[in-house]
Order: sequence, then C-alpha cells, then structure tokens
Amino acid sequence: MNTEQLQVLVLFPASEEHKKMLESKAEMAEFTYSSPSTVTEEQVQQADVILGNPPTDMLRQSGKLKWLQLNSAGYDNYLGDGILSSDTILTNASGAYGLAISEYMICGLLMLYKKMPFYFDEQKQARWSDGGGVKSLYGATVLVIGFGDIGNEFARRAKAMGARIIGIRRRLDQKPDYVDELHTMDRLETLLPQADAVSLSIPASSETYHLMNEKRLALMKQDAVLLNVGRGSSVDSDALCRALNSGKLGGAYLDVTEPEPLPGDHPLWNANNIIITPHITGGFHLPETLERIASICAENLKAFTAGTAMKNVVRR
Repeated sequence: MNTEQLQVLVLFPASEEHKKMLESKAEMAEFTYSSPSTVTEEQVQQADVILGNPPTDMLRQSGKLKWLQLNSAGYDNYLGDGILSSDTILTNASGAYGLAISEYMICGLLMLYKKMPFYFDEQKQARWSDGGGVKSLYGATVLVIGFGDIGNEFARRAKAMGARIIGIRRRLDQKPDYVDELHTMDRLETLLPQADAVSLSIPASSETYHLMNEKRLALMKQDAVLLNVGRGSSVDSDALCRALNSGKLGGAYLDVTEPEPLPGDHPLWNANNIIITPHITGGFHLPETLERIASICAENLKAFTAGTAMKNVVRR
C-alpha cells in the first residue's frame, strides 16, 4: 500500500519509544498523537488508520477510515449500526491483557479463599479475631468460562497452584496440557455443580447476557466463588446479591458490573463476601500491558501497509 498519503491517528498513551516503533512501520505516513479525551472530530474524520479507542460518536461520519485498531480486547461498543463502515477493518488487542487480568483473578480468588475481606474489616476495628477455616487452590476444581487469552492465562496460573481445570469455550479445539477437561457451552449446567470456583472472561452478546442467572447460580456449590472480569451483563446482579446474602455462594470478585459504573446505592456494594474493582484490571496500570498493545499495533501496522494478514481481525 502507498503510505505517502496515509494519515495515522494514535490514541493510546504512546511513549517516545513506541512512536519510533510505529513510525518505522510506515515511514512515509503522517502520524498524529492524541487521546480519547482530547481528540477532535476533525482528527478522527481525517484519519485513514486509528490506533486506539476513539469516541464512537465521532466515527459515525467517518467515510475515510480504512482500519481501526483498538487498544482494548473488547469491541462490542464499536459494532453498533452506523459506527463503522462495512469496509473498515476492525482489530482488537487480544493477547495484551491476559497477564494483568489473570493476576487480578488469582488475587481476588485467594483473597476470598483466605477470608481477607473479613480480616480487613477486623483490622479497621482493631480486633484480633480468628475467622476460622479457609480453602486452597490446591485440589480445587476451577471452571473457566471463556478460553481466550485471559481465560488461558488464568487457567495456567491456577493449574500451577494445584487446581483441576475445566474449560468452556465456543468451539472445541486442541486441549492444552494445563487443562484437564475442555467442553462447549452446552455442558455448562452439568459442570457448574463440580466447581469450587467459576471464572467468566467472555464478551457481551445475546448468548452471554445473564449467563449466570438465578438458576445457574443455584447450581453452584454453596461455598463456591464466582469471578467476573469480562462483561457485567454476563451476571444477573440481583440474583448474585441474593445468592451471596443468603450464604448460597462463598464469595464473588467482580471487575465488571451491571450497571457500570455501579451506583453508590446499589446493593452489590454491601453484599456478603464480595470484592469489587472498578473495571481496572484491563487498563494501563501494568506497564507490560501497554508494551504488548504497542507491539500489536506496530505488527498490524506493518501488515496493513504491506497488504498481508493482520492479527486479531474481528469478524463482523
């Protein structure tokens, strides 16, 4: 592809080293650096390529955009009618977030297994209390729903700590060595009663909306833990509150909620044995995440200008 007239708009927080790497992949292109909060509609309209997540309303009038490379793994916000032209290539940053998010998942699970919410509350009251028995990942059965980059990285870490791993994905593929069983979603209700922990790292869709509803939460073990780092809509918030407050579940770690942001008066905040983080596990807090995003962008920019196959193309 002739890159002399190519206008590339970069919206993720690129360092000077990142800029050099990107510009080396399309030496004749013109690069503009901004951010989702400061970018102008004119900059979006003039771009042939956008690397990062622009405001969706600015894309509706963009007839020039050839390729949008998101800095997020999630892309559902960009699939609405009229946001992107049917000719625009859409790629995401799948593969950048598995390390960071899976560590949060391990952290949240172990905090609940070791009763850390109880001890934090006791610490604030200056009480020297023993919370009693705890659980271990060693020998636990972990049901991993969603076996992309994040699910795989979480499964690796849980397996290394001695867990039995059961994976659920849309289509059966070759089973990794660190997975004990691999199934498709039609087996979900059979597998839920076996699990000591259930993790969700799945995108929003009509199939995943309230996947964990009252019925399926009731199928889980009484002391099981639910982890959700995908989309808040995968879990029925009201049903989860009831399950936690009745003692039906052992706990929950949520980085995503429904609705989001979670209103201050929402009952989830005060549900029993819950840990909530404000959708931060997949951000730029871990420097390695940004390095991986920059590398994906650079690799795809090289492929785009050369007319070769690109990574992470979203099949719309």
